[in-house]
Amino acid sequence: MTILTSDTPYLAGHLLVAMPGMTDPRFTKTVIYLCAHNEEGAMGLVINQPMEDLTFPDLLEQLGMFITDPAANIEIQTGGPVEQGRGFVLHSPDYLHDTSMVVDESVVMTGTLDILRAIAEGHGPKRRLLALGYAGWGPGQLDREILQNGWLSVPADPDIVFDDDLEHKWLRALAKLGIDLSLLSEEAGHA
Repeated sequence: MTILTSDTPYLAGHLLVAMPGMTDPRFTKTVIYLCAHNEEGAMGLVINQPMEDLTFPDLLEQLGMFITDPAANIEIQTGGPVEQGRGFVLHSPDYLHDTSMVVDESVVMTGTLDILRAIAEGHGPKRRLLALGYAGWGPGQLDREILQNGWLSVPADPDIVFDDDLEHKWLRALAKLGIDLSLLSEEAGHA
């Protein structure tokens, strides 16, 4: 587990794992992949909340991409409560666009229509996760939430990030930390 102090780097490329006592219902049992985290704030995508009412073919049609029989049919995630009309694709580095943001050696983020077309036409990245919206924090806000026992962090595992088994991502991320769920406290404390 990474603990934030003034001596440690920021957490871009890590997973945020909601503590069992998370009071914000939008983030209950969520796992968030942090795409950016610096002195100006943080931005990440929830990677385990499916969007119930929108399919990939429907999204393509809404965007004016009339691709008959898309080569891929990926599940759309609710990436977070901010700008839910904006799409982002977390993906493997085998696809890069001029606007792609390389987060680490395993994960890239692209937010263009070109990547959606590439996925639909069968020549997009091998591993990918499509999310609408994002989770965002202002300067120091995420750090405070971590210190107040709202989140745990762990270096990202691409198998967790890109796995289709959304229901178990939260438990798998906790297990990566070596945490027994029954021993977690919802209260922040100091020794």
